[in-house]
Amino acid sequence: MKQADAEELDGKELISSEHITEVVKENLKLIRHTKGLSLDKLASRCGVSRAMLSQIEQGKSVPTIAVLWKIATGLNVPFSELLKEKGTEGVFLLKAENTKVLYSSSKVYSSRALFPFIGGRRVEFYELILKPGGIEVAEAHKAGTTENLVVVQGKLRLRVGDKVVELDAKDSVYFRADVPHEYINPTDTETLMYLVMEYTDEAS
Repeated sequence: MKQADAEELDGKELISSEHITEVVKENLKLIRHTKGLSLDKLASRCGVSRAMLSQIEQGKSVPTIAVLWKIATGLNVPFSELLKEKGTEGVFLLKAENTKVLYSSSKVYSSRALFPFIGGRRVEFYELILKPGGIEVAEAHKAGTTENLVVVQGKLRLRVGDKVVELDAKDSVYFRADVPHEYINPTDTETLMYLVMEYTDEAS
């Protein structure tokens, strides 16, 4: 990769991170207060330290995918509730440069939301990229959550609980995501996937 290209990529990642940090801090505070949860109470429910939650609410920390999932589970809300923005009803054009991209702490895994974060949602749509040899470990999501995943490019080894399945390009899989699961790229090339996640209608 050329230096100019790398600088452009870093710039986009920085803009995305700053925007996500601002959106998450406001939503986290609002949802936490609406549910009447203290930082200590939420920390005990989601497994994220009080200090980290405080940092996120102050906009001083960029949360990773794993941390956001833990917080969403602790709050008993869909993942997108932490990233939603105000908008109007109608047709939504989501330009590539305006999509939200989240990264794992190791940066081997990225998730790009392909839907507008407005209003309540029970279904979410993501583009996932797993770098060569990368592994992303996902904790159990909210009870009843399901994932429908299709591999567009590359290969994927998916572990759901004790079961392991191998997917090639154009293969798809549907599974309950309320158990621990892992996305593994066993090759030396990038894996591109699309994911549709659906939540149950259980009350928050």
